[in-house]
Amino acid sequence: MTIRFDGRVAIVTGAGNGLGRIHALELAKRGAKVVINDFGGSRDGRGGSSDAALAVVEEIRKIGGEAIANGANVADFEQVTAMAEEAKAKFGRIDILINNAGILRDKSFSKMDMADFRAVVDVHLMGSAYCTKAVWDIMREQNYGRVLMTTSAAGLFGNFGQANYGAAKMAVVGLMNMLAIEGKKNDIRVNTLAPMAATRMTEDILPEAILKATGPEQVTPGALFLVSENAPNKVVLGASGGAFSAVRIVETAPVVIQAGAVSAEAVEAHFGQIEDWSTSAYRDDANQQVHAFVTAMQRAAA
Repeated sequence: MTIRFDGRVAIVTGAGNGLGRIHALELAKRGAKVVINDFGGSRDGRGGSSDAALAVVEEIRKIGGEAIANGANVADFEQVTAMAEEAKAKFGRIDILINNAGILRDKSFSKMDMADFRAVVDVHLMGSAYCTKAVWDIMREQNYGRVLMTTSAAGLFGNFGQANYGAAKMAVVGLMNMLAIEGKKNDIRVNTLAPMAATRMTEDILPEAILKATGPEQVTPGALFLVSENAPNKVVLGASGGAFSAVRIVETAPVVIQAGAVSAEAVEAHFGQIEDWSTSAYRDDANQQVHAFVTAMQRAAA
């Protein structure tokens, strides 16, 4: 069945360039009305211009779609609240939010200014939280919503020189975990895309051959699926060059050290067993981890 977004209204942040632009164009091609949000800053978040967002709006209008531009800074809650209000007033509803806006200020942690750490966290983490908060009650009232976070391998697995970016990108996965649970009763599904694509964010990071093979067009289909009517919930989807993967945090089975014998030395002695990934399992929520620990302790005490 063809995935369509007729009658749906989407906000895409950072939609003036790169992945956000392609997300917005493809949503529009499939029937969505789209708010093109872009602060218009440079890759490190400085400056600001509406030109990029307006250009994408014009692209959408040329293909017969409907879109408006918005220059809100996602790190400013008042601005994104006004953006949501404008979208609701213009289109009557908000069905989809793609939190795509981002900046980079890469340096090794020893050389990183804490102002640069904060700036990156403000855009990626707080921007995602602010934008989601701005649309959350609208989605609850509709009993329908699709929210997409954007993470990165830097956050999921680590990458030298990106402590600020990696911390923020891992944090949005935690935000997804919470919101996917809270939104479930109102059919608000929250997922996360982990893209690797050739954009201005990666143009001087990835090798030329990889850049040529990993255009945003080969990542956006994953995003469209994650904000569609039949989207899953609480999924992290890796995407690059037409290849897709699923990412999960898992936990090994708890290893009980008997009462009276618990010590740092005992943990060291048992660490091979503790780190036995063949026993690993996924937890749907925090309660399942509590259950696993309590069950292991009860068995050991029996």
